Amino acid sequence: MGANVETNLRLPPRKRARIDSDTKRFEQEPRLFAPFRALGLVTNGVPFVLQTRSHKGATDGPRLHLLTCLGKAWAMWEGGKMGLLFVSTGAPASIASMAMDGNAVWVTAGPYALKYLRGKEVARLNNPLETSLSHILVFGPRLLTLTDDGSRMLVWDIESEELESTIEFEPGFTAVMMHHPATYLNKVLVASSQGSMQLWNIYTQTLIHAFPSTTLTTSSSNIAHASITTLARSPAIDVVGIGFSSGEISVYDIRADERLMRMSMQDGGIRAMSFRSDGHPVLATASSTGHIALWDLNAGGRLLHIVRGAHDGAVTALEWVTGQPVLISSGEDNSVKQWLFDSPTEAPRLLKFRSGHHAPPHLIRYYGEDGKQLLTASRDRSLRCTSVVRDSRSFELSQGSLAKKATSLSIPITSLKFPTITTLSHSTIRTKDWDDILTAHADEAVARTWTMKDKRAGKHVFNVAREKKKGATVGSVKAVCVSACGNFGLTASSTGVINMYNMQSGILRRTFDVGPCPPSVTSRFRPTGNKKKEGRCITGLASDALDRIVVASTLDGTVNFFDFHTAALEHTIVLPSTAVSITLHRDSGLLAVICDDLVVRLVDIETRRIVRELGGFGGRVLDVTFSPDSRWIVTTSLDSIIRTFDVPTGRLIDLFRTSSVATSISFSPTNDFLATSHVDSVGVYLWANRAQYAEVSFQSIGEDDVVDVALPSMQGVAEDEALEALSALTVHDKPADPFSTPTQLDGELVTFTLLPRSRWQTLLNLEVIQQRNKPKEPPKQPEKAPFFLPTLPGVEHRFAVDDAQKAKEDAKKPTKRLQRAAGETESVFYKKLVEAHESQSVDYEDFFGYAKALSPAAMDLELRSLVSLDALRMFLRALAQRLRSHRDFEAVQTFMNVFLRMHGDVFVSNAEVRRDLEMLAQAQRKESERLLELLASSLGTLGFVRDTM
Repeated sequence: MGANVETNLRLPPRKRARIDSDTKRFEQEPRLFAPFRALGLVTNGVPFVLQTRSHKGATDGPRLHLLTCLGKAWAMWEGGKMGLLFVSTGAPASIASMAMDGNAVWVTAGPYALKYLRGKEVARLNNPLETSLSHILVFGPRLLTLTDDGSRMLVWDIESEELESTIEFEPGFTAVMMHHPATYLNKVLVASSQGSMQLWNIYTQTLIHAFPSTTLTTSSSNIAHASITTLARSPAIDVVGIGFSSGEISVYDIRADERLMRMSMQDGGIRAMSFRSDGHPVLATASSTGHIALWDLNAGGRLLHIVRGAHDGAVTALEWVTGQPVLISSGEDNSVKQWLFDSPTEAPRLLKFRSGHHAPPHLIRYYGEDGKQLLTASRDRSLRCTSVVRDSRSFELSQGSLAKKATSLSIPITSLKFPTITTLSHSTIRTKDWDDILTAHADEAVARTWTMKDKRAGKHVFNVAREKKKGATVGSVKAVCVSACGNFGLTASSTGVINMYNMQSGILRRTFDVGPCPPSVTSRFRPTGNKKKEGRCITGLASDALDRIVVASTLDGTVNFFDFHTAALEHTIVLPSTAVSITLHRDSGLLAVICDDLVVRLVDIETRRIVRELGGFGGRVLDVTFSPDSRWIVTTSLDSIIRTFDVPTGRLIDLFRTSSVATSISFSPTNDFLATSHVDSVGVYLWANRAQYAEVSFQSIGEDDVVDVALPSMQGVAEDEALEALSALTVHDKPADPFSTPTQLDGELVTFTLLPRSRWQTLLNLEVIQQRNKPKEPPKQPEKAPFFLPTLPGVEHRFAVDDAQKAKEDAKKPTKRLQRAAGETESVFYKKLVEAHESQSVDYEDFFGYAKALSPAAMDLELRSLVSLDALRMFLRALAQRLRSHRDFEAVQTFMNVFLRMHGDVFVSNAEVRRDLEMLAQAQRKESERLLELLASSLGTLGFVRDTM
């Protein structure tokens, strides 16, 4: 049959160690921000996996679990409410295919087949050919995988994790997917990109039958070589559904080698198909253009319905829920949808869904003061509210009933949406009363309002064009701003028109005029011979917190200050370069101006002067954001580096490079997260602010200190790694305290303990204090009878009081074991003394540190406990060494006084300690003389200074 079976291929190791860390760990991390998690990711182009579980006695039907791919990780969703259950750890490469085997999840990523349990990687199978793996299929106790080039099939034993065999396909047959027909033992269908199929016996590794492309499709030459894109199992035995890239659909009997039905979709290739399993012979197919078609198989494949624009991109997977009239679909538009069929003949309706942006968002801003919601705008012409707390609370703001209009006109819904949002502004003060969001759109002369309360577009459209005049230029909206009070919305156009509207009524209130260009700007940006009056393009708008000032930046490099109430131009700042955009921190009055010369300039709107200039960027600055306290300003630029500057000092304190350019950034109002959006991802990424959880060094750094950081995953921390994640938020570079006092200023000076004088006075006079505080007679405890008195046996009731008293006295007597243990126990004081003596310590720092921490009574007890001659000699040497180190002078004097009084008779009667006493006396004499000299010198210097002053 032209097939070759290889069984002697070199095998991988029998067992691979569990891989706990799958994503790339970087040795260095940014000092201020730690990767936390990603938002808005639902699925990508990899087909999802549906698992139905039925439990005995369950009354709410089977439980549905959806497995969707997120790139290098996968997510498990609960099908009932589409709630996220958990997210896996990252794979070493992008996931190409997924399969479920009970509680286990198998995926292929690069040359590996990975096994997960509860989102944790537990096994890894390595392709001995070191090529990437594409399709995966769980086949009973075996695991089947196809190589990326489609030339081989690898058969693995799941239990032993060993490679059993490798099947090599004949030349001209490029395998793209596998399918197991129902009731076929040890047999699997393999589809190719040439449009043909083969039926293989995995156990015997033999080719049973080949299905050429001419029998599967029509004989027309233009579609004879269309590749097979999907296979579906039919409720009927021996029948499978086959979808081709040409849009043709075949219902094929593989036992009789006969095609039963042929259908075709004219809107692109077939990407997914599924047979209904609740008794109605219906086939659902999906195309690469996002349409879903339903076919009646009883009527010979008659088209029942077609759902146009079911997804905004290609549909990647279709699955009918077993025994239910529910169809689940996923697409490349980052969405999973459930469709309910109320009757077999009616069109389906959307039951529930979970979705996100299907194009990378380019503008993100935090909404509100609680830091729980993000407004995100994308190239998919949508405005979404992304919840930071829970993904199920995210939604897209409605633009009206576009679905019915798109269906009637047979056009995509995207073409009816508003143009791409270029800038937005909001105020939450009056959000319950009227519209609170204002947006500008690409190449449009109008600005639109939105209401977050009703989750839809507002009722006002602000037109920035002047009154129609002959030859007047109509510009597009370039900047918008909502006042801090929420009552007014400002719009600015490319022709220099700035209008203020009432957000409640939509009435134009006043107009601001930037006037002609200053002479210095005209000579720099425009030719002097041009006499024609031209409009000045407005690039940014802002208003202060008290509605006193309106700030507008222009493309010719000026920042203009207007009176909010009179619309009079009060002041103009001429910048050295073009002003691209502005961002105002209303609480502090700092205005950040992004200039075209790769410099961010900070302007104080009160003094109307440039106070800081921040540079060092390797590319054009894309966005800036302030921290809530205006202490930091965070920037992103085209060099893919996110920089953080300290505003008071103007220094760079943190920078890190991401894998892709961050197009927009926003700082949380609660100071806990930094949100970023990137040029190649549909998600929004959160970075935790380390300064909220640990001490962070704000030292100045250079551009060479940049670190490469991977983007956060969908779920940054797992349940069993919560403590580890919290410890990861701390930093290791603890700043040095410039106000801390060293242990000793100079080696020639005498240092005291800095402890209160009363401690040493108490130790010196402890016996007198104890004798004075001794009570005249001990307190008497009143006799109390026990609650239950024991009784003696007999006819009369008698209480055994004497026996109970005797038992209590016996319990108080110490046992011989306790006495022996108490005799052998050494105190911590004595252990530290012995350790310092054996280590020949120079200053006995550890020992004296512990001694100074003891109370006077405890220190007195420890000194009395030194009864052996060895212990006495060790303590004498410790005092002498401490004197020689010039430290704790008054403490050593106190210890020496008390110690010699306690054990003076022992020293007199034992000549062995005479040498140690002489050594201590010599050290005491030398240190006392040095102290007196230092005191005399200090007193003389102090007297001279006092007399001269």
